[in-house]
Amino acid sequence: MTALNRVPSLMARAGTASAFAIAAVGGSIVIPGVAADAAAATPATKALQVAASKKGAPYKYGAAGPKRFDCSGLTMYSFKKAGKTLPRTAAQQYNKTRHISSSSRKAGDLVFFHSGSNVYHVGIYAGHGKIWHSPKTGSVVRLEKIWTKSVWYGRVR
Repeated sequence: MTALNRVPSLMARAGTASAFAIAAVGGSIVIPGVAADAAAATPATKALQVAASKKGAPYKYGAAGPKRFDCSGLTMYSFKKAGKTLPRTAAQQYNKTRHISSSSRKAGDLVFFHSGSNVYHVGIYAGHGKIWHSPKTGSVVRLEKIWTKSVWYGRVR
C-alpha cells in the first residue's frame, strides 16, 4: 500500500489534524488544497518572498539590508535569507547565475537590465512581467512592471 492509498485511512483513524501533522513531518503525503505548492520551498521562491517583505524599504547606494538596499543588495540579501550566496554587484551576480531565456523565466529568477554588454540593474522576477527591486536614490523597494526589453534572465544555482 502506498502512502497516498493510506491517506484516507490515516485521516479516519487519526483525525484530520493528525493526518496533516503526519504529512508535514513525512513530507511525502500530499493533500490537495491544503499542502503548499512544492515550489514554495525552493530558495528562489523564498528569496522572492523576502524581497516582497522589504516593500517600502528605502534605497541607499551600497546598502545590503536589512533596512536599506540598493538593487544588488536586495537580491543578495534575499537569496542569503533563502540559503544561497550571491556576489555583491549586479554584473557579478549575472556572471554567477545560469543564463536562461525569457520564455524559461520563473518567479524567483533574477532579471538583469543591460545597456550593450553592461549590466547596470537587477531585480527578482515576480511573474506576470513584474519584478521586486530597489530602483534608485529617493525610491523604495517595490513591485514594478519590467519597462524595457533590454533584460537578461539568470537562475541562481
